[in-house]
Parts: sequence; structure tokens; C-alpha cells
Amino acid sequence: MRIEISLAKQQLQLLEGAGELLFEAPVSTASLGAGEQSGSGQTPRGLHRVRARIGDGLPLNSVLVGRRPTGEIYSPELAAQFPGRDWILTRILWLCGSEPGFNRLGQVDSMRRYIYIHGTPESEPMGVIGSHGCIRMGNDAVCELFDRVPVGTDVMIREG
Repeated sequence: MRIEISLAKQQLQLLEGAGELLFEAPVSTASLGAGEQSGSGQTPRGLHRVRARIGDGLPLNSVLVGRRPTGEIYSPELAAQFPGRDWILTRILWLCGSEPGFNRLGQVDSMRRYIYIHGTPESEPMGVIGSHGCIRMGNDAVCELFDRVPVGTDVMIREG
């Protein structure tokens, strides 16, 4: 099983074997485009793997900060209290780069950049760029993906 993400299409696919499609969902990647440099706010390309699965069993819209649930449930009222906050909700699949010098180690390390596949408020549009570097998904979609993939699953992020 593997995950493939197309930055051009703003789409995630879960594939098995020779390419059998198991799951597909729109995503939102970095508004600043593709790039691997630490601090760039861009979505890293290349081969990654799921390093950790965080949030198993949390209710939909659970707020996570620093990879830990805060006990809050996202709502428009909560969003109004924290304008401009980059909401990480429901589940996190924390990615680790697999290509030393490109997306792993040094100033290009995806894991140290805290690059995730994560849930986001339903008011955020999917299928268009908009994140700060992570791969955002709708909460129902991220739960379905989360339930299907173990730690170690390959994740390929491509521009095309």
C-alpha cells in the first residue's frame, strides 16, 4: 500500500499493488508551492513515509497543538478567539523524508519541519492550494485514510 499526492491536481490517492485505487480525496497543499527548505512554508516533494499516527479515536474536529490534543473541539466561535491560527484537527500522519539531502536530514528534513497529512476545518477549501506546507484534508477523509494506513506506509509527493 502507498499514498501518492499530486500537487498539480491537489489530490491524494491510496494505492495498492500495481496501482489499484483504494481511496481518493482532494487535499490542500502549500500556498507557497513546492520546496524542501526548512522555514520555506512549502510542501516537500519526493518519497516519504508515515513516521507516526496521532489522534486515533479522537472525535472529529479535535484540536491538536504540538501533536497533542488540547481537549478543544473546533468551532467558528473558537476560530474567532484565535484568528490566523493554522488549525490541525482530528488526525495527524507525520511524514519523514526518505531521500537524504533532498527531504531528509539537515535543512531539508521533512520530519523536523513537522510536515503532516492532517484534518482541517470544513470551511477550508479542498482541491486548491492554501496550507503552510502540510497536506490538509477534510476531517472525514483524513479519518478514513488514517484508519487504512500503518506507520511505515510510503508517501510519494509529486508536482505533476
